[in-house]
Amino acid sequence: MVDKQNKTKKAGKVVGIVVLMAFAFLLGTMVRSPDVIPVASEENGREILKDQDVIWTCSMHPQILLPEPGDCPICGMDLIPVKKETSSKQEGLRELTLSDHAIYLARVQVAPVERKFVKSEIRLAGKIDFDETRLGSITSRFPGRLDKLYVDFTGVQVRAGDPMVQIFSPELLSAQKELIEAQKILESTTLSGFRQTVLSTLDAAREKLRLWGFTSSQISEIIKRKSSSDHMTILSPLSGVVVEKHAIEGMYVTTGMRIYTIADLSRVWLMLDVYEEDLPWISSGQEVVFIVPGCPYGQFKGTVAFVDPVLNPKTQTVRVRVDVPNPGGVLKPGMLVHATVYADEEVCKRYIRQMTGKASEPLVIPVSAPLITGKRAVVYVVSAHKPGVFEGREIELGPRAGQYYIVNAGLIEDEEVVVNGNFKIDSSAQIMGKPSMMSPEGGSAPAHHHGDAQAMTTQALAAQTDTRDTHENTAAGVAYQTPQAFRIQLGEVVKVYFSVQAALAGDDFKAAKKSVEILEQSLEKVDMSLLSHAAHVEWMSELKKLNNGASGLTGAQSIADARAAFDIFSQALINSIVKFGFAHDFIAYRFHCPMAFGNRGADWLQDTQEIRNPYYGASMLKCGDLVETLKSSK
Repeated sequence: MVDKQNKTKKAGKVVGIVVLMAFAFLLGTMVRSPDVIPVASEENGREILKDQDVIWTCSMHPQILLPEPGDCPICGMDLIPVKKETSSKQEGLRELTLSDHAIYLARVQVAPVERKFVKSEIRLAGKIDFDETRLGSITSRFPGRLDKLYVDFTGVQVRAGDPMVQIFSPELLSAQKELIEAQKILESTTLSGFRQTVLSTLDAAREKLRLWGFTSSQISEIIKRKSSSDHMTILSPLSGVVVEKHAIEGMYVTTGMRIYTIADLSRVWLMLDVYEEDLPWISSGQEVVFIVPGCPYGQFKGTVAFVDPVLNPKTQTVRVRVDVPNPGGVLKPGMLVHATVYADEEVCKRYIRQMTGKASEPLVIPVSAPLITGKRAVVYVVSAHKPGVFEGREIELGPRAGQYYIVNAGLIEDEEVVVNGNFKIDSSAQIMGKPSMMSPEGGSAPAHHHGDAQAMTTQALAAQTDTRDTHENTAAGVAYQTPQAFRIQLGEVVKVYFSVQAALAGDDFKAAKKSVEILEQSLEKVDMSLLSHAAHVEWMSELKKLNNGASGLTGAQSIADARAAFDIFSQALINSIVKFGFAHDFIAYRFHCPMAFGNRGADWLQDTQEIRNPYYGASMLKCGDLVETLKSSK
């Protein structure tokens, strides 16, 4: 019986190692930026195993120090080797030392800090609108009655000079009589002095009628027939489409009252909403390429004509106007579009010149290098003089440009920064009480109170692990009885999660990315020190998956990438609230879509019972079934 148990444990351990190595390989393949350099090879990683001058520790619980490899007695993770001198006081406050094998297992990769002008591709959403410079109105220039409307509904195409409305007004009679009488006197008099006075009167009568909207031909017709009329036909001043009709036949109008609005649609405007971080890469004169979903005419092009100097406080965006030719009237005002603005190296050069007054190449690092929280950005720099040592450093970032960030301060050219594995390094630094992304000043990590693990025997730690299994098997309702404070914190995570779900269901990639920042902050506020040992261990397992999903959402370059990462986060969050419960004033509804990800299926949570599928959005918004209702645990 004992031999059978031992074999089972060994088999389980082998499976665990295979899964861990597969996960490590996956992490190593996630970053594909230029000039990425693996820090340690597999051969170097194996060599360290032969080194007798190593100790074995846990990346999540560095207080565990054992002479042989194995599993962490607290969380069950594989122990990693570190050289004994790494625990000495030779490390700087912001430095962390890893053995070659630890670096290999974490798939740490680095890239150099470079100087170069970079390109950017900004994807935006917008709407087709009227060109305001090509809008015209037909108004009444004198009081009267509309006896006839030649265009009685909107959408009619008209040409300049077409009759639009016939208006009756007694005031027309007196104005026309002045013109006719002046013309008669001019024809009958021969006195040069008097003739000049009559000419002035005639010109004044003509000008009055012209200001009332009479054309030259209409004025000549009045003089020719030598009779006045109390009706006038108003003509269209431009060619276009009647987009608004403000009056009806028989209505009395006053001076200045609008009768029609006409729009020339041979050119239109594309109005784009641009977020603040994208503004540096957009300026007048840039070409914009866009498509209209469902439109069979392919791509359209326009030119940036105006960037609004005022930020919209509600959307935190700036309006950008693009002038677009519209031959044939294919583009209709109100159409939604997906646009791309290509910012080349010249745009980058112009931005740098505006910021610094010089056109020198900026320092840039890959987007996966910095760990960003709020206004702080932390990178891990490879020590040039200490092998295996990584220095945490706060830097000042400029705007993002494609796959790079511009660095304003904190790095120098040719330094090497970690672009893959930096989150693991930072987590270790935080747990060891060193300055990290979430703890700028360092200090002890409050979320991990396990006592003096070095003084505990392996047998005692194993006994605690066995206790964890007993809790899982005997717990009723939720798997663990957790404090109210912890459930409230987890409820806040679920609440922010709903914003990400709603954004993806609405096909709004930008909004989803914005919500992810808040989601990560709410997740970081969950205090795992509130949990007992068994629940603590289980939460760490789920937290790892939650962090992986959140990292995938943060680094997503498309809505498809975001949806894949959202699936990882959703499953971990569902598992978490099933195991630990949550406390809030909403009900979480769990849905399942069997068609998601190639019929593999996927679950998600909503705060409403109306299905809004985040994995398909508008294409299959109602695809899914309600499978579970999760209520707040008291």
